[in-house]
Amino acid sequence: MFIIKIRDDFLKSRTVEEINYKISNGEANIFTAQDLKELVRNGEVPDFEDVDVVTCGTCGIMSGTAAIFHLDIFEPGIFKKAKNIYLNGVQGFSGPCPNEWLGSIDTIVYGTTHSRDNSEYGGGFLFKDLLEGKEIDIDLESIDGKKFSSSITIEDIPRAEIIGTRMAFKNYTAFINPSNDSVSSIFNAIPMEGNFKSFSFSGCGEINPIQNDPNMDIIKKGTKVLLNGSEGIVLGNGTRSNDNKPNMMLSADMHQMDSEYFGGFKTSEGPEIFDSVALPIPILNEKVFSNLLILNKDINLPIADIRGRHLPLSNTDYSQVWESYDERPTFHMNKCIDCSNCLVEERCPTFAYSNKRGNKNLDTQLCFGCGMCSYSCIGGAFEMDTGVVNTIIDENEYAIPISCRQSDIKRAKSLTNKLKEMIENKEFML
Repeated sequence: MFIIKIRDDFLKSRTVEEINYKISNGEANIFTAQDLKELVRNGEVPDFEDVDVVTCGTCGIMSGTAAIFHLDIFEPGIFKKAKNIYLNGVQGFSGPCPNEWLGSIDTIVYGTTHSRDNSEYGGGFLFKDLLEGKEIDIDLESIDGKKFSSSITIEDIPRAEIIGTRMAFKNYTAFINPSNDSVSSIFNAIPMEGNFKSFSFSGCGEINPIQNDPNMDIIKKGTKVLLNGSEGIVLGNGTRSNDNKPNMMLSADMHQMDSEYFGGFKTSEGPEIFDSVALPIPILNEKVFSNLLILNKDINLPIADIRGRHLPLSNTDYSQVWESYDERPTFHMNKCIDCSNCLVEERCPTFAYSNKRGNKNLDTQLCFGCGMCSYSCIGGAFEMDTGVVNTIIDENEYAIPISCRQSDIKRAKSLTNKLKEMIENKEFML
């Protein structure tokens, strides 16, 4: 007769209800992903019993973002149905509800739609303007060709929901340009220089939510999240989600969002949109806990040709693009050489730097930490160590400077901290 002894440490588990009870009593041990990773890096891995919840997060360009608005701004009876609608020049798509003769409009606005009036303005910038309380111009054309105009703020929108059709990929891809010519792409703030002169990447590495739950044992349909600071839910798998590159479809009330975590981002192909996502991972068993111990050095970052994600060239890891590098630039005004055409102002993806009538200002609230300023400033007025990636391609060694980050680790960390505080304050239950 054989007696199989099962190790006790494989039996350690707890339920969501047990964790919520501890949260309610102020007894739960909540860690942010970044704090847990530092402990792991320092060889101070906490015991299973000492960790109840880990908050994970990411921030980056998320093209699958759209807003659903119900606009109740015109008098009933003045038009039958809306045909075309523009918000600050950004086209919305009327419907699907016709709202016949009601004077109201249901409309869907893509975060990636470009303004008809300003090639550098789009849905992402529009959404941020709304969240900041700015007045938005509305132009509407009815099905019989009549035109109407109005202006609104977000307070005039009774229903505003953000839907993310694909969000928070389990990290992403890096891009370089091996050709001789510059290549315009959504994956770089400016046309990417050729001959391996610049490196662009996305993904927040070890603090990314799905990276810490790679099999999506915890993250499922109905899981609660923070989307741009607003409590929302996972609707299911996002479009293009697969076992190798899973992502989520998310939804949350726009009224509760924080403009700090949400906005537009200029690329060489026009304006895009960035979002921030955080969610709690309850430590239900040791498998869940073990997955959370992964570090940047263990997370592969594929390097592809900017001309196509289907053209892999090499690989690196997330420690090579995030660790020991600056999260934000330092602006040395005394080093500014007053160029007649300031490349930093021209290229800044979030309009964080302005140089109007000699009034030079770097808005740290708008700054995304992409690194384009330090890459572009010929006078050296912007100091930021974004790193250099060393890689081998076709047996040749290259040292390629990181020119454009399309993810913001600082905002991601900020949102994981916010979620941790909300859980500790019993404002967010699992």
